[in-house]
Amino acid sequence: MKGTSMSSLALLVLLLLALVVLQAMAGVGYLIHRHPSLGTPLLAAVATAAAIAAFAGPIATR
Repeated sequence: MKGTSMSSLALLVLLLLALVVLQAMAGVGYLIHRHPSLGTPLLAAVATAAAIAAFAGPIATR
């Protein structure tokens, strides 16, 4: 069964990455909400998550 389950460290790293992504999405969404001329809040938050995933995805699969 070695290799089929994730270690505690890997789970902790995934949890922290999820928290960072959510915080970045919330921060960008709030910034856009306070300054509507910058764009749509939901679209900006999703774009932030997509950008983070685009950079973190290849690193995580190594």
